[in-house]
Amino acid sequence: MTKPDNRADNEAHLQDHIDHTFANLREAEDYLDEHADEITADEKHDIEAKNERRKESIDGFIAEKRDEARR
Repeated sequence: MTKPDNRADNEAHLQDHIDHTFANLREAEDYLDEHADEITADEKHDIEAKNERRKESIDGFIAEKRDEARR
């Protein structure tokens, strides 16, 4: 038997995802600020690219949270 679709806590879960992803983004930025002269250009590029994906994810989570709020 399948579970019913319970969306009661979707907004809270989405906010958790936003907070967690933003914390990772900030941590990576802080790492770059502190160690930019110690890492290779490829490593720096990889971290910057990952942060761009994190920003896109955050935007997506925010849009999804808005959609949930309208329901």
